[in-house]
Amino acid sequence: MAFIRSISGLRATLGDDLTPTIVAEYVAGFSASLPIGDIIVGSDGRPSYQWIQSVVAGTLAACGRKVVMTGVVPTPTVQMITEHDPNAVGGIIITASHNPSEWNGLKFIDSDGVFLDAEGNAKLWSHTDNKDFKYISEQKLAEIIEMPDAGNQHIEAIISSPIFSESDTIAKLKDRKLKIVVDAVNASGSIVVPTLLRKLGCEVVELFCDASGVFPHTPEPLPIYLTELAASVKEHKADLGIVVDPDADRLVLIDENGDPIGEELTITLAAESALSSKDVLGKYDAVVTVNYSTTRTVEDVAAKYGAVVKRSAVGEINVVRKMKEVNALVGGEGSGGVILPACHYGRDSLVGCALILHLLAQRGSSLSKICADLPKYAMLKLKQPFSGKLDKLIDQVIEAFPNGKATRDDGIKIDFEKSWVQLRASNTEPIVRIIAEAPSKKEAEELAEVVINIVKA
Repeated sequence: MAFIRSISGLRATLGDDLTPTIVAEYVAGFSASLPIGDIIVGSDGRPSYQWIQSVVAGTLAACGRKVVMTGVVPTPTVQMITEHDPNAVGGIIITASHNPSEWNGLKFIDSDGVFLDAEGNAKLWSHTDNKDFKYISEQKLAEIIEMPDAGNQHIEAIISSPIFSESDTIAKLKDRKLKIVVDAVNASGSIVVPTLLRKLGCEVVELFCDASGVFPHTPEPLPIYLTELAASVKEHKADLGIVVDPDADRLVLIDENGDPIGEELTITLAAESALSSKDVLGKYDAVVTVNYSTTRTVEDVAAKYGAVVKRSAVGEINVVRKMKEVNALVGGEGSGGVILPACHYGRDSLVGCALILHLLAQRGSSLSKICADLPKYAMLKLKQPFSGKLDKLIDQVIEAFPNGKATRDDGIKIDFEKSWVQLRASNTEPIVRIIAEAPSKKEAEELAEVVINIVKA
């Protein structure tokens, strides 16, 4: 059993660690931390959302809030609705993201549609821990309304965005009639992802899109869990395969040969797509923002367009904050998250799909050929159980690599000319992550081994 709260929200295993009482207290604490206004609520579709949704809505109503229920929709849908609704002061998504089926949780977003930052979380936790919240004392009809078309609003916002409305991409896609296999792990992307693809002129093969919330495989979109998708792409002679995690903020791609291109390349290709269309995207600068754990291939792509890369700590709110600071055109994380401010400030698999299809249409090429033109690096992502403080480990890592450039903004990252290694604490699990990237697998393994030995010592 486990209970984790972090900058990524609250996640816990069902039962003793995630109870109606705990849910109600965090929701009431969140309400108390916000000004007067509406709160948008959505879910990734795990079956437990039904009772959690009732607790969330009831608690907010008891706090005197008007509640707008979007139902089962992607996390980025709730973010977009919250960002663009002038009456909304916050949002709650019932999700445990990529965690397995025994988990669920809550993500909290502010009026801008982005996740709470450190200050916002501290305020929420203080209200919750101290039970510093109040329920209304008078008889009052609860204002709980449903928004059944939230997913369609999300789709229309993407299709009407400048990257499509000011280009011939949709016409090219309809002529090409790409065939795409979709694995939405039977969760929140089950309806909206296929619908978006069909509106863009694609033929869709729905693999795991029954919207039951029952995962057909481990929901984290890693290659080892995508063998059925890869086989389906080859069986149907599809142009590509698409997989999203339960709350559909992450996107991973399978090429036409049934080979995973790697989640790191999602943001790389999305960045290339956006940079190639910078003129129609308007007011943003030629800057790509990613976290310190994301592949350096992004730098290589940015250089082709005279753009620069600015990095932040891991965590969507950290990336978004940096994007706003530098007026970035596009950004995201190497876990498959894509952020396009021209649509909204949130990791969004639907936006990612749109950017990838835009790139395929404009290049008139296949996914594998586009990826073949990118510089090649090997990346290792490892983890070790750890719950202590990193200070001593960070000092030891710096000492172990005297010729590297050390950055301590997120754990410790050591950069070399064409390689790097990072040690950081996870935001969602009681572990540390060791990530290394280099032109060869051997070089990456050697970098990672040094750090692993320090952690284990």
